Amino acid sequence: MTAPDLPSIAQMLAELRREHRALDTQVAEMVAAGSRDELQITRMKKRKLLLKDAIARLESKLIPDLDA
Repeated sequence: MTAPDLPSIAQMLAELRREHRALDTQVAEMVAAGSRDELQITRMKKRKLLLKDAIARLESKLIPDLDA
C-alpha cells in the first residue's frame, strides 16, 4: 500500500463510521417512537451491517503485512 492510499482510506473510514452512527441513531429513534414501519427498520439494519463489513475490510487494509 502506498502512502497516498492511507489518507484516502482514513477518510473513507470516517465517512462510513459517520453513516453507520447516523443509521444507528435513526433506527433507535424509530424503535423508541414505536414505529410500525418494520420494513424500513429492517432495511436500515441491513445497511448498517453492510457498512460494518466495509469498515472491517478497510481497517484490515491498514494493518501492515508481516513477513514471517
